[in-house]
Amino acid sequence: MATYFTIAQQVFSALNGPANAASSNATEFANGLSNSTTTSSPPSITDLSSLATFLLSFGALADWLKLIVFGGALETLRRMAFSLYYKIIASFWITASFHEEDSSYDWMMVWLSKQSSWETAREVEVSTRSFGLNSSAIIVPGEEDDLSLLSSRKLAYLPSASLSYSMWYHRRYMTVTRVQTQTGYYGQKEERLQINIFTRTHRVLNELLLEAKKEYMAASEHSISIFVSDSNNSWRNVASRPKRNLSSIILDPGVAELLVDDARDFLESKPWYAARGIPFRRGYLLYGAPGSGKTSIISSIAGELALDVYIVSLSRVGLDDSALSELISNLPEKCICLMEDIDCAFSQNLNRDEPSTPADAPGGSEGAPPPPPTAMAAGASTSRISLSGLLNALDGVAAQEGRILYATTNKYTSLDPALCRPGRMDIHVEFKLASRYQAKRLFNQFYLPFDEDAAKKKEAEKATGKAAEDDDSGYNSADEDAVIDLDPTPSEKSDAKPTYFGTSHREHAPQLRPKQIAALAERFAEAIPEREMSMASLQGYLMTYKIRPYEAVRSVKEWVADEREARAKREKAQAAKIKSEAEAAVKTGSENSETVSTDS
Repeated sequence: MATYFTIAQQVFSALNGPANAASSNATEFANGLSNSTTTSSPPSITDLSSLATFLLSFGALADWLKLIVFGGALETLRRMAFSLYYKIIASFWITASFHEEDSSYDWMMVWLSKQSSWETAREVEVSTRSFGLNSSAIIVPGEEDDLSLLSSRKLAYLPSASLSYSMWYHRRYMTVTRVQTQTGYYGQKEERLQINIFTRTHRVLNELLLEAKKEYMAASEHSISIFVSDSNNSWRNVASRPKRNLSSIILDPGVAELLVDDARDFLESKPWYAARGIPFRRGYLLYGAPGSGKTSIISSIAGELALDVYIVSLSRVGLDDSALSELISNLPEKCICLMEDIDCAFSQNLNRDEPSTPADAPGGSEGAPPPPPTAMAAGASTSRISLSGLLNALDGVAAQEGRILYATTNKYTSLDPALCRPGRMDIHVEFKLASRYQAKRLFNQFYLPFDEDAAKKKEAEKATGKAAEDDDSGYNSADEDAVIDLDPTPSEKSDAKPTYFGTSHREHAPQLRPKQIAALAERFAEAIPEREMSMASLQGYLMTYKIRPYEAVRSVKEWVADEREARAKREKAQAAKIKSEAEAAVKTGSENSETVSTDS
């Protein structure tokens, strides 16, 4: 211990030497030459107290210590003062942040775009973003005067990034800042909206949030929001679609009512599920021929139940089991989760044409799509999702409750039984090719749109005994009881007109009464073969005669013949392809066997 103190003493003596140089020289001169051979040394340091006394004996060190203590105390007081100042200021402000991936961000951006203060702002961002709505919330002044401009996407003023704006809300001072930060390896930008309100309570903030949400919901009252996942496994609102009337979806009797009533009953049965310990989830598997209305009925149900649609693309690049589970768990409680073509989850093979399935085969029907091959070619699958990962995402521990799952497929027999079992897919509904009943309804819907209010009014007039004249279909007719002639003799004037296809202006179309439209619908349905054509193909055909019902009925038989011929050619080509592939496989197998026998 004494050794360390001695070393420290020598160090401080060396440091203190220049400071005491003058006094040492005077002492040496006074003592004379006799004392020049003796060297004076500081008192020895033996303990901590003597070390402290020794340190305090240096005047410069004492000044340093005083400066450190005083400076530290002053800096501490400064920080405390500023901290107290900021706390006092912060007590009069409320700060709210809204992130781009959250729905509240869209609410606030639409609300901000409606504020008149942006008309006088000096720096703004001009945008056509709709934030989940069909059109921006506010248009640029003067744009409404030009109809050609309104036909395109509307413009709106929005806060510029990284700038703060001042405005008033309910006589409260408020600042708005839109911040963009660069995140991720690829430099993706993330937006955040920050709002500061000069108030001491949350009442003003609550009013602002409710007002923004109500305005957004009112703007989207007649539409449904479509969400898709991005590369960061976050849900983003990408589009808004008008709600589709359920009566516009023409299916076999009872199918649409079954799906809507069951889904509505499920949404109202949360206490029932909780009381019995059953997971609050519901799944529907819609299978059948392409173009039979599977996706259309899902969109219509979403509008009927006021639910948003979250599309899960199982073929998305980078989507694996963990990412799929994260997406499903991040779904809101009440929504529709849509997985289209779930049979393609493990294969990217786009060729669905395989040998036909007999009509009496299990799960098959006349005109239904054929089953897939029992085994896929090696290397054909590029999906990173496994069957077990998909099953766990649907009803695993982390699976979201309250959501309604709709899965569609054209290959019902290719699905694993574990995927189709109750609890994952509770209801299976087959969508067949069009029947004559559907063809008749589709024709009536095209040329005699159903008006619910007019129908109720007509029923009321009939109940009161008032004679109600039949509503016009939009196509005038000379006489309701006139005979419908599908092959009228053309006049000299009509001979001069060229033959045309597609749609024409309404004023050139024949004008018919409802009974005449019904008679044409009967003839149209009689010409359609039962369960051979899809509803999509029938709709496509009628679209070419959108306002020409006579021509639609007159040409339908020829169209059916052309469709049958085209289908026969496709089947023949597919059969030839399958035969050639089989012959190639047999040839390859024989060559391999010959090689093995030669080697042996």
